[in-house]
Amino acid sequence: MAQRTVLVVLFEGVQSLDVTGPVEVFGGATGPDGGPAYRVCTASLDGAPVRTSSGLTLVPDHTLADAPAPHTLVVPGGIGTRPEVPRLVDWVRAHGPRARRLVSVCTGAVVLARAGLLDGRRATTHWAYCDKLARDHPAVEVQPDPIYVRDGHVATSAGVTAGIDLALALVEEDLGRATALTIARHLVVFLRRPGNQAQFSAQLAAQTASREPLREVQQWITEHPDDDLGVEKLAARARLSPRHFARAFQAETGMTPGKYVDRVRVEHARRLLEDTSRGVEEVSRACGYGTPEAMRRAFLKALGTPPAEYRRRFHAPLPASHPHPVTL
Repeated sequence: MAQRTVLVVLFEGVQSLDVTGPVEVFGGATGPDGGPAYRVCTASLDGAPVRTSSGLTLVPDHTLADAPAPHTLVVPGGIGTRPEVPRLVDWVRAHGPRARRLVSVCTGAVVLARAGLLDGRRATTHWAYCDKLARDHPAVEVQPDPIYVRDGHVATSAGVTAGIDLALALVEEDLGRATALTIARHLVVFLRRPGNQAQFSAQLAAQTASREPLREVQQWITEHPDDDLGVEKLAARARLSPRHFARAFQAETGMTPGKYVDRVRVEHARRLLEDTSRGVEEVSRACGYGTPEAMRRAFLKALGTPPAEYRRRFHAPLPASHPHPVTL
């Protein structure tokens, strides 16, 4: 099998993890002969070293002018995408359509949008820049929630570590699930999160309550998804009336108690389906749904897929030599 060339664009102010995350994934893939499955290289406009937003210096392999024609072109993000960089945008506009796959990480989507390569397509970027991307480029259908979005040969991902998820998905597409799983285990990450997973977990999406009783309730919900998590019970734990608790919880966390519980339970069920062989009925009980049908409705609403199909796509059984689930 011929090596696929992955070219990562470098520029001043690039986010280092946007570069190194995908590079580690593609660089860790082996082909049937045991050799590298990808030829991974980097290039900057003039071939000069670039300083990342965190202060690291990256030395490119090529100038963009003499870089090899890529199968997969990766445009990372970072503070360097905020100002106009006409030469970089012009190069991406000219060469991006020639790549078999065009990929952006984080605010790299801004470069693709400025080059006109996202017009008429669905795309995402770091949550903090989704609104601006939508305002500045109305021809782009910006989707702020998913960790990555694929539209034809163009794939865009959310902030930083989402580039690893997208790269693993591309490796799985090219070389199969076993290869992607081997890389994920080596990097000690999930095999991959599905693209339609929200950019935030429930704990991150919700603000942390300032009052200690409400923070304790948030932690209790996370640790006891199978318990009775109705408003009355939660209010009692916070030593508040149900009405006062519901108002205070939403005011301090930005979401209702019921929505927070729903998100925690779906996330817990996802992890059990991905990392264990427990049956759907057992998982539904462990996550507080009571019945598989209740969990099925929750999955369809949150993820657009039923639990059985989700397990088929994302369950990662480990060999005997790895008896414990790999987690992030």
